[in-house]
Amino acid sequence: MTRTITRNRFRFTAGAIGVGALALAAAAGCSSSSTSTAASTSAAKVTLVVYSAQGYDQAMTKAFQKATGIPVKLDDNSTGPLLTQIEASKNNPNWGLLWVDGATAFAGLDQQGLLQKGFEPKVGWNSLGQQSLPADKSYTPTGVTLMAALVYNRTKVTDPPTTWQQLLGPQWKGEVGMNDPSQSGPTYPFIAGMMNYLGGVSPGESYFTKLKSNGLIIHPTNGPTLQALTSGQIKLALVQSSAGIGAVLGDKQLAVKYLDPVTLLPSAIGIDAKAPAAERAEAEKFVDFVLSPAGQKVMQSGDPTGDSLYYPVLQDVSPLSSLPSLASVKTQSIDPYTWGPKEATINTWFDSSIVR
Repeated sequence: MTRTITRNRFRFTAGAIGVGALALAAAAGCSSSSTSTAASTSAAKVTLVVYSAQGYDQAMTKAFQKATGIPVKLDDNSTGPLLTQIEASKNNPNWGLLWVDGATAFAGLDQQGLLQKGFEPKVGWNSLGQQSLPADKSYTPTGVTLMAALVYNRTKVTDPPTTWQQLLGPQWKGEVGMNDPSQSGPTYPFIAGMMNYLGGVSPGESYFTKLKSNGLIIHPTNGPTLQALTSGQIKLALVQSSAGIGAVLGDKQLAVKYLDPVTLLPSAIGIDAKAPAAERAEAEKFVDFVLSPAGQKVMQSGDPTGDSLYYPVLQDVSPLSSLPSLASVKTQSIDPYTWGPKEATINTWFDSSIVR
């Protein structure tokens, strides 16, 4: 899930041992073999730098650090800025792993040679997990949401649209809002999904151009788009399913509808191929922890009205009860390796032609 760009950024760094502390431990080493062993064990653990746009990431990094003793530095931000940071530093990267929504982003990084390949945790995948795995094992799926959910106020909208084409009707002029893909990670897969459904980039551009002509309103991320809905600026909000369901849990006047089809949106973790070997090993442990029973409990409790509202990718984990059955929703998958390389170009077009 993406965040409001004006929100406070969390920076969580703990467990790192300073040079002075190491010097003191070394000086005292001859007095106690246990002290010497503890110092060498701590020294072997480097700081794992986690780039994440997940609502439960702070809870997860704290739980992981407590379970493993591995020090973690969390850079929590929206997906767009995180990818910009990675691109800007790709010749001298300073991240260990990336955890965001949208397999297209990872496919793009993989094709640039920025992701470690060949790692797959030993878990029991369900069908969602199996279909979300890349062939070269360059990233690991951690959950699935839907993009986009249509959220509306049932007291003000008694006859919501039932098809994507109906959003272009005069009754919805100036009443539809969505996110900016340059900020909101889930939004590019939604745009790509619409292009996939409509038959290609050109038909998709035509659709969004018509939507703009009908008064489409753009906000940075899920939060501001939903705020525009609740304030009455718009009547229909196109947001990530987890954000939409979370909004309904907090406001019973709101409802969520899924137009056919909605696009499956995997969340995933990718490991920096250029990170030191010790940090990559720690990143693999982080992935294992996320997919462990303890990690799944954190995912499902760490952001109960947001990103915790995902469909699990593991056989032995059930979705939270507030999620509708996927069998009741018509979904589509898009090939991340087809649409990932197009992301920069399509986002540039969208920002210049639709946002502005």
